Amino acid sequence: MIDEARMRLLALCSLRVEGKSVDWSLLARCTLKGHLDNLCDGLIIEESAAARKALPILRQGLLEGRLADHFSRIEDEMEHAARVGANLVTVLDAEYPENLRGVPDLPPFLFYRGTLDHESDTRCVAVVGTRNATDIGLSRARRVSRELSDAGYTITSGLARGVDTEAHRTALHFERRTVAVIGTGITRCYPKENFALAEEISSRGVIISQFWPTRSPGRDTFPRRNHVTSGMSLGSVVIEASSTSGAKMQARVAAEQGRRVLLIKSLVDQQPWARKMVDAQRALAVDGVEQMIEALSGPVKPRNPVQHLQLPLDTG
Repeated sequence: MIDEARMRLLALCSLRVEGKSVDWSLLARCTLKGHLDNLCDGLIIEESAAARKALPILRQGLLEGRLADHFSRIEDEMEHAARVGANLVTVLDAEYPENLRGVPDLPPFLFYRGTLDHESDTRCVAVVGTRNATDIGLSRARRVSRELSDAGYTITSGLARGVDTEAHRTALHFERRTVAVIGTGITRCYPKENFALAEEISSRGVIISQFWPTRSPGRDTFPRRNHVTSGMSLGSVVIEASSTSGAKMQARVAAEQGRRVLLIKSLVDQQPWARKMVDAQRALAVDGVEQMIEALSGPVKPRNPVQHLQLPLDTG
């Protein structure tokens, strides 16, 4: 069972009006600032475009029924999570990942399997790249993950095929901590071929989902996953990524969040989007882990924390 405050927060996330929901990041930011009661009364204490857009949805949703009307859906989702041994953490909890608290596009809740580790997870670094990686790219992913792990960083990635899989496997092979941020509900595994890998991560690290436990993969879930993978991390190392890759999107998101964006030099040489980011001083070209560690040692500051980032609309 969860307490009333957390139940009300989840119920606000369940509100839907004509297929639209209130921006979950807005709910999270307002709740962090102590405005949960205001939200439940149909008030948004934030001056932003997101707040202006969300206010009529929030008020109409509250007019159409009580928040308690959504509790049965939440209890059902909690039961599904419990069946796979998953737990819940919200922005109201001290256990909520500290790095995520500092970004504007934070999720209001996370379901997770495994163990949250405040100390280790403040030193997360994302190692990401294309699903269709070359042999050289996979080798680089293994080397970077091993050397960053040896330097005391926790390896974060998205459990996808290719670079993500190699990053997780390498950390586990060397008995280091790894965090998988997935693009589905916590009761599902995508791709299915990584089921055994996911089970190992959950027993030795943690798997995190920002979605309702039964949520299936969708066009919006993987872009949203990138926001959390980046937000949990001090920086994102991109190994290989085409102009249409999700890893390219994560690089953009990381820059907008004020995180370090570290692009392997060969990627910068081959991909115009990567060169453009470096030329604009939104990313750093690196050819060794020593450069990565030096870049990661500096402070991170989020940019334009409310207006700048846009998340895809939640549809589940």
